Amino acid sequence: MTPRFAPGVRLQEDKARDRWIVMAPERMFVPDETALAVLRLVDGVRDEAAIIAALAAQYDAPIEVIGADVRALIADLVTRGALRHG
Repeated sequence: MTPRFAPGVRLQEDKARDRWIVMAPERMFVPDETALAVLRLVDGVRDEAAIIAALAAQYDAPIEVIGADVRALIADLVTRGALRHG
């Protein structure tokens, strides 16, 4: 599956506070470093496997460990309405 931001949701840098935020209609949240690493790769083109492979290479970590974490994070963000599966 290919995760993408839900309509009206976007990742943006809050330069005044020097942090990244996820903006959605009538709400926002501040992702932690792990979520931010995943969200930066969500482009509507990369599927979960490509995101997992990129993070495993970036952090030199086992794909099985990264994969479980990424899938759980994406599922949580889908539940929160920030992401959709394409």
